[in-house]
Amino acid sequence: MNELVLFSGIFVLSVLISSVSQVMLKKSANKTYDSKIKEYLNPLVIIAYVMFFGATLITMYAYKVVPLSFGPILESAGYIFVAVLGYIFLKERLAGKQILGMALILAGIALFSLGKYIPIG
Repeated sequence: MNELVLFSGIFVLSVLISSVSQVMLKKSANKTYDSKIKEYLNPLVIIAYVMFFGATLITMYAYKVVPLSFGPILESAGYIFVAVLGYIFLKERLAGKQILGMALILAGIALFSLGKYIPIG
């Protein structure tokens, strides 16, 4: 397996983990708490921040092979992950413009990826 493909997959995994943690934080924010301490020191929030920190470490590891110019392209998959996870777990609606936006993000990732292997221009 190509090393760049493997580390790109690791990078996307870190984006997915980060997206899950964002949805967990939103789920926690939708609840009401007795005090500010309970609002910030509940298991869901703590686990979400630990996951986010772990995702950051995984991203740093992936950058050992993934070029810096490719990182933001892969990071844009987070918009898709958050939208889909919000739809599944938070029962948020996906509008047509959001779906079109996600399709454009996927197309952009694909085009940028193909540019690495197929010289354009």
